[in-house]
Amino acid sequence: MKRPKIIDIRATTVAVPLEAPLRHSNGAHWGKFVRTIVEVETDTGIIGLGEMGGGGESAELAFAGLKQYLIGHDPFEFEALRFKICNPTASLYNNRTQLHAAIEFACLDIVGKHLGVPVYDLLGGKLRDEVGFASYLFFRHANEAGEGEVRTLDQLLDHARELKQKHGFHAHKLKAGVYPPDYELELFRALAHEFPGDTVRYDPNAAHSVEEAIRFGRAIEDLNNDYFEDPTWGLNGMRRVREAVRIPTATNTVVINFEQLATNVRDPSIDVILLDTTFWGGIRACVKAAAVCETFQLGVAVHSSGELGIQLATMLHLGAVLPNLVFTADAHYHHLKDDIIVGGLMKYVDGAIAVPTGPGLGVELDREKLGQYAEYYRQTGGYPYDRDPARPGWFALTPNTRWADPKTGA
Repeated sequence: MKRPKIIDIRATTVAVPLEAPLRHSNGAHWGKFVRTIVEVETDTGIIGLGEMGGGGESAELAFAGLKQYLIGHDPFEFEALRFKICNPTASLYNNRTQLHAAIEFACLDIVGKHLGVPVYDLLGGKLRDEVGFASYLFFRHANEAGEGEVRTLDQLLDHARELKQKHGFHAHKLKAGVYPPDYELELFRALAHEFPGDTVRYDPNAAHSVEEAIRFGRAIEDLNNDYFEDPTWGLNGMRRVREAVRIPTATNTVVINFEQLATNVRDPSIDVILLDTTFWGGIRACVKAAAVCETFQLGVAVHSSGELGIQLATMLHLGAVLPNLVFTADAHYHHLKDDIIVGGLMKYVDGAIAVPTGPGLGVELDREKLGQYAEYYRQTGGYPYDRDPARPGWFALTPNTRWADPKTGA
């Protein structure tokens, strides 16, 4: 059987609407996700799919610039792919980790389709048929229709109940760091008490000082916490919090490569490593990192970076093969109004999504939707992730002291 060779790479930026703008400690998602969809074409006619966050013209040009490295490349040669794009010393001058991830997704998709097997079979075989997810709650601005705001206690609990009823979540994560810590503490405790049989996790995106993180952590020690995610910035800051608070720490910001993981093994700061298929540079890197975590008894979970269906598929295949996955995954996915894959949005059942079983990633592009949301991007453009539409001139500090007003949201 002829092995495929890469003959072209195409990148298309899309914007897909959200139910409402999502707020976080550094700014907001302004009512949509902007993603770059990558298609890697081969001489056998197989097209592999990849996805990367953000993008626009700069991302499309970056992928176009990689053609000179990859035309004629054999998609089976994953280690050669890694060094062609992400040689560690060369990458000091051109950080290509996220570009590599999208192309690796596509190459895994190609190999799976070529062999007629799902990606999870290329990664050691699946251990589970579905991957569980947390509800992933955000403070939200109202949408253009004046609906969907999440700011008050009642709005948060109503939204959490709605998501649990609709999707069946058994774990609830609050993306925080928007309002003053005491206000968020009140709401987080109420959230935990609303669902006493479920687990909770608090993530202020490193907005707190070490001292504030310790104070907040001690005030929630009695709750059914999965972990305390990125309450402060840096490995040393997280180490100090870990020493003072009796909740496992977690991160997707300060342990996102193998050098940082080695440092964390030598001088423990983080108990649970949140593996993001984009931030780590691909699915295979996450599987390797999970094996290191298994060796040193560190927890792992699957992290979300604002996915559409292609990247969600990578998360599902990753979650399917990890023997040490005991936590539910994160996903922004239920905040989306649509998707660019055939069949539309994947469905949650009892808080979980089934792992695709078709060849490759098991998802296909809906060409009509791809065109529709590429045009929507051209009409509306991107947005500054690290700014908030309700707070002109505002920007976050680390640690932050510039909180939004709980009474107005501004």
